[in-house]
Amino acid sequence: MAPTSGKNKSWSEVNKLKKEERKKWKEQNLVKKIEKNKLKEALEESTKQTENVVNTDPISTISIAVPGSILENAQSPELRTYLAGQIARAACIFQVDEIVIFDDYGDEASAKKSTLENDTGIISARHSCIQLGRILQYLECPQYLRKHFFPIHNDLKYCGLLNPLNAPHHLGPKEDFLFREGVVLNKPTKNGEGSYINVGLLKEVHADKSLTPGLRCTVKLSAFNSQNKKLKGVIVSPNTPRKEIGVYWGYTVRIATSVSKVFSQCPYKEGYDTSIGTSDKGTSIDEFSCPAYKHILVMFGGVQGIEAALENDEVLNIDDPKLLFDYYLNTLPDQGSKTIRTEEAILISLAALRPKLNPEKGPLKISSEDMIVSDLKYKENKEETVEDPLSKFD
Repeated sequence: MAPTSGKNKSWSEVNKLKKEERKKWKEQNLVKKIEKNKLKEALEESTKQTENVVNTDPISTISIAVPGSILENAQSPELRTYLAGQIARAACIFQVDEIVIFDDYGDEASAKKSTLENDTGIISARHSCIQLGRILQYLECPQYLRKHFFPIHNDLKYCGLLNPLNAPHHLGPKEDFLFREGVVLNKPTKNGEGSYINVGLLKEVHADKSLTPGLRCTVKLSAFNSQNKKLKGVIVSPNTPRKEIGVYWGYTVRIATSVSKVFSQCPYKEGYDTSIGTSDKGTSIDEFSCPAYKHILVMFGGVQGIEAALENDEVLNIDDPKLLFDYYLNTLPDQGSKTIRTEEAILISLAALRPKLNPEKGPLKISSEDMIVSDLKYKENKEETVEDPLSKFD
């Protein structure tokens, strides 16, 4: 008989080839399953380690209170916007957790009012307070989320002139980080489980919880590599990044229609356990010794000072601001200028207070390597395969 050609194979040979292909396919699937199990185990171990290391007690916070009337003294809309940008930059530099904007003229019925939406709902207040709050919220929001939460508004007309905050949570699409801010997308998921989140990456993240579309949320990304088709993450509290890895995660904005509401509407259950008022009539900061605190508040006055704000408050029957605060400090003794502007006072005061602050629970410090979630080996291999287009001419 003539030998069988490569094209005409017997059934036994064909079955052998099919069996070999099935074996290879099964082996590949086993390898993939083993790698997935290893990733899951590594994730569980990392979460256990963080749970053991992370402090369960709330971290000490810093809040500043600023009068909204300072915008009314600016000569143009551009300068108003730039003034708000200076306050946002100062708050970010010194890792302020909360900015309270209070009305130092009191809740006057004749004043021009506007509305602003924050964590507690929609609030109505003097227009200068609302404008300052809106600009501060806009600057704190990561750039890729602003179109979702801030429609075109006259208060934000000149925000393009402002310097960016460059806060840790303002991440680009090529930056690898353990946490990211995102917006919930109106996109269906399989079996209605979880949500798709836009976190500023090229791919959307599939989160573990079903949330209302349009909400802003903080996502902790799961470890992924080249074999994962989808990015996955877990919805966490906005305070989690600071608790777990000690990274500053922006500030919140609160509007108070009077000085008394700065204290009465405090978001912390126990209130501010340490309060500081700033004025050139206070005692020198050189004599100040900061006690251990959980939540500290530093209040700044407007053009007429904190004294005028107390006079306009209908609830407080106090003439001397020293009675309102635990400490009433002059943060720049022997100043050269007759007056210090509020935006200058914020920078000066926070810089003077920083070495004296004594928080009960400081944020945890973790190395930057633990904040990266992508597979660096994959990136390195990918970079190695890229050929120089001019190498063929060598």
